[in-house]
Amino acid sequence: MATPKKGRSASAQSKPGRSLALILIAIVALTGGMFASGHTKPRLGIDLAGGTSITLRAVPEAGNESAINKTNMDTAVSIMERRVNGLGVSEAEVQTQGRDNIVVNIPKGTNSEQARKQVGTTAKLYFRPVIATEVSGGKGATSPSPSPTGSPSGKPSAAASDKPAATDKNSASPSATPTTQGRAVTDGLKADATPSASAPDKASPSPSASGGSAEADANALQAKYAKLDCTDTKTRSTVGDGVKASQPTLACGKNSGGQWQKYLLGPAEVDGTDVDKAQAVLNTQTGAGWTVTMDFTDAGAKKFGDITGKLAQNQPPQNQFAIVLDGDVVSDPSVNQALTGGNAEISGNFNQQSAQELSNMLSYGALPLTFKVDSMTTVTAALGGDQLQAGLIAGAIGLALVVIYLLAYYRGLSFVAVLSLLVSAALTYTLMSLLGPAIGFALNLPAVCGAIVAIGITADSFIVYFERVRDEIREGRTLRPAVERAWPRARRTILVSDFVSFLAAAVLFIVTVGKVRGFAFTLGLTTLLDVVVVFLFTKPLLTLLARRTFFASGHKWSGLDPKSLGVQPPLRRTRRPSAPVETKEA
Repeated sequence: MATPKKGRSASAQSKPGRSLALILIAIVALTGGMFASGHTKPRLGIDLAGGTSITLRAVPEAGNESAINKTNMDTAVSIMERRVNGLGVSEAEVQTQGRDNIVVNIPKGTNSEQARKQVGTTAKLYFRPVIATEVSGGKGATSPSPSPTGSPSGKPSAAASDKPAATDKNSASPSATPTTQGRAVTDGLKADATPSASAPDKASPSPSASGGSAEADANALQAKYAKLDCTDTKTRSTVGDGVKASQPTLACGKNSGGQWQKYLLGPAEVDGTDVDKAQAVLNTQTGAGWTVTMDFTDAGAKKFGDITGKLAQNQPPQNQFAIVLDGDVVSDPSVNQALTGGNAEISGNFNQQSAQELSNMLSYGALPLTFKVDSMTTVTAALGGDQLQAGLIAGAIGLALVVIYLLAYYRGLSFVAVLSLLVSAALTYTLMSLLGPAIGFALNLPAVCGAIVAIGITADSFIVYFERVRDEIREGRTLRPAVERAWPRARRTILVSDFVSFLAAAVLFIVTVGKVRGFAFTLGLTTLLDVVVVFLFTKPLLTLLARRTFFASGHKWSGLDPKSLGVQPPLRRTRRPSAPVETKEA
């Protein structure tokens, strides 16, 4: 028997148990994590398990009815898909229905309320200056005086000022803003809605007719603000309805203490479409923790620089701008310097989730249309239990045919193949169960198809290796050196084949949406697991079995019988009879 080269295959031959122990530990750890988390089954998609269906209707703005067109509807679908799907594997379905409806199907197991907010928050995004804000109680406030200590709505606040701070991305966060006396609300409701630092405590009525009308409107809005109760669900759902971007408005939001905060806001100074890019960033250089960075378009940079320059001259809370989405103030950072660099950073006591939620709203919040939630219903599985059972039976029949073929053709070697398939199935099942709560992965029918296709990919890897081993035996080698000599060539073929499959799955995942992504994700995952199983289980197991007499001797049921493989016995040399020696007579 050939002696393996030192340092290359000796360890592979003598210590295959290490690889087997490693993959066994991985299976035990994943299984333990699955039971410890309580998620012992993969989360099913809406086509298998049902879920929530939300129907949204596009509402045209006055004088702009033509905005409801295919281009804007497709843009809205794209934004909603990114909002709901996030990582792309939660399998939510977003599609148009008719001319002005969008239907969103959310699988069972997804946080439907959070998803509803992401989808239902369909109004355009605006940056509005804060004129007044205070905690909203069950009773309307008798005075609209702004509260200098109002907290941001539903978002973390800077520890020093109790407000998120908006700064240039490349500059340090501003220092805490001082507490000052409240100023008159009516001053902030004039034509120039941004409050002035030198405004008088009370505005004098204008003698002109138009001035009197503006004053009357300001007083009416001030009265509504005084009576606004943001703790009432019905009130919150209608606050700000029908108000144009160029008009002052009322809004609600939650502060860091979980209390409802009411806001009186000036006309929109920056539109959500002016935000070119927003992302959550972990700032370790200044110790600010999680922050939200914003990059503006050229036009947006000028608008943002102008409004922050005006706000920086004011005292709290009138040095704040509110980021308003569907009448909800999602953040209200304070400003004490003009931000003219075309970018800004919102810092505060963010965690990763809250920073990502805010950046998601800033990135995808500006829909080209206004939508209303027409209906929200719970739906049953689209296919039902019978169809799912039929699909699983079909998959089981296909797997049984593969096993029968392996038994008939490879005989004893099929033991290695079947065990490898079981290990691959165990890893796939546990990972899918854990990926449901981890990244929102939902198993739908295309994903099941991807898993079934992966059976063929895995079986193909076994066949490549087995045939390489059989080729070595045909060349006259015994089993143990044949197993080691066949591995390098089989390994290259397997890696190239799996790389092509994974590349196809990755491209499919990137360029598609919805259910097709489930197929691509499952195919890519199982392809990676195929490499792990072949390297850490199939090869070491075959190395161990090659030491067993049943396989090493080439038993006729081992699948490695030299006779059945067509090995010709070596030619034996025979001695030729010696030629007679002629003798000469003397």
